[in-house]
Amino acid sequence: MAELQEVQITEEKPLLPGQTPEAAKTHSVETPYGSVTFTVCGTPKPKRPAIFTYHDVGLNYKSCFQPLFQFGDMQEIIQNFVRVHVDAPGMEEGAPVFPLGYQYPSLDQLADMIPCILQYLNFSTIIGVGVGAGAYILSRYALNHPDTVEGLVLINIDPNAKGWMDWAAHKLTGLTSSIPEMILGHLFSQEELSGNSELIQKYRNIITHAPNLENIELYWNSYNNRRDLNFERGSEITLKCPVMLVVGDQAPHEDAVVECNSKLDPTQTSFLKMADSGGQPQLTQPGKLTEAFKYFLQGMGYMASSCMTRLSRSRTASLTSAASIDGNRSRSRTLSQSSESGTLSSGPPGHTMEVSC
Repeated sequence: MAELQEVQITEEKPLLPGQTPEAAKTHSVETPYGSVTFTVCGTPKPKRPAIFTYHDVGLNYKSCFQPLFQFGDMQEIIQNFVRVHVDAPGMEEGAPVFPLGYQYPSLDQLADMIPCILQYLNFSTIIGVGVGAGAYILSRYALNHPDTVEGLVLINIDPNAKGWMDWAAHKLTGLTSSIPEMILGHLFSQEELSGNSELIQKYRNIITHAPNLENIELYWNSYNNRRDLNFERGSEITLKCPVMLVVGDQAPHEDAVVECNSKLDPTQTSFLKMADSGGQPQLTQPGKLTEAFKYFLQGMGYMASSCMTRLSRSRTASLTSAASIDGNRSRSRTLSQSSESGTLSSGPPGHTMEVSC
């Protein structure tokens, strides 16, 4: 029986006073499907993969990932890994609007751009971190190039193509809603949009007044025309690296992520369901996501000496246990956390975990 230690989560830390973001260098490279822009932060570390991010529709790498990678506790991770942040074509800051009739790449073609980036940088392996459309793109890349992907953190992934009912609902929504409102409905839960918090107001303003809104619509159309990834547990069409699936409770893509979890190898997949995080956990709960990312990296054999400061400072003596699924499969540990309490697994890596935090 695996034992789990319950812990108390303390307050989350922002970027430390006086601490400035690390210098970054932006590059562009030509690919068979057009030019792609990406930003490199840090310097390559010997025998370590690059952390490689890909953002969702309506965002760029800054609006999607800055709150996470500038978070105080994330600094230990970024000191150990070089980061490559990709902007989908036409999504980078200052990008010109594509000419009328421009054929935007499909999500499969966006995935096929990644080898050009890695070849340009002379990087051999990556740990991918993707959100929404970006999670799909990184998954497609991992299916095509499994030897170059050491791990994946997939937030809000929907690996399924749109069915007829989805298409009908999408078309009907398009008759009554603007493109920005449709994208906001993709990014955030209805509860968040109804609450109209400062975060929602900020991102509504970013998307509604984006100078490259025509480009964003093209990326949105490519996402809605995605093919099914055809994941199937036990088949050859699966992710062969460690995977951490992340979704917020009541997020628009909760059901899709749960279904994705059921189709992946349970010995390689962790499932993190975050309470009080809405549709974008990397924006609303960067501290908890950072902590989970550290455990994920440790399970892959990196950062073994990392101190889990927020959890270890408040560890309690209470223990709970999880039952074995069956004799032929790795145990499945179900962990649950509220916004004020949490659980910490003490067993070996490689088991499927369902975590609500």
